[in-house]
Amino acid sequence: MKSAAEYLEAHVFEARRPRRELQPVVAYSDAVQAIEQALADAEKYKYLLMRALRRHADDAAVTGPAQATTPAPSFFTEAAPVLPLYTNSERMAA
Repeated sequence: MKSAAEYLEAHVFEARRPRRELQPVVAYSDAVQAIEQALADAEKYKYLLMRALRRHADDAAVTGPAQATTPAPSFFTEAAPVLPLYTNSERMAA
């Protein structure tokens, strides 16, 4: 996918404002053309993404639904005791 600057690369020219350095300038028609091209590319990428998602959904449907599994055991459980990492004397030294 192109970056925004890549759509305008060929259309940028430099102009000098009074008492300033050269600055990049884009004509309005060139900017509109670049935006239209970017939107067309976005539609193409959207189409390709949607096609890939449909294909993935079809593959998942063929292999069957995901098996219901129990959630992975968590390190933090309600019954686990909470113990300090340092003794009181070590915390005082810090």
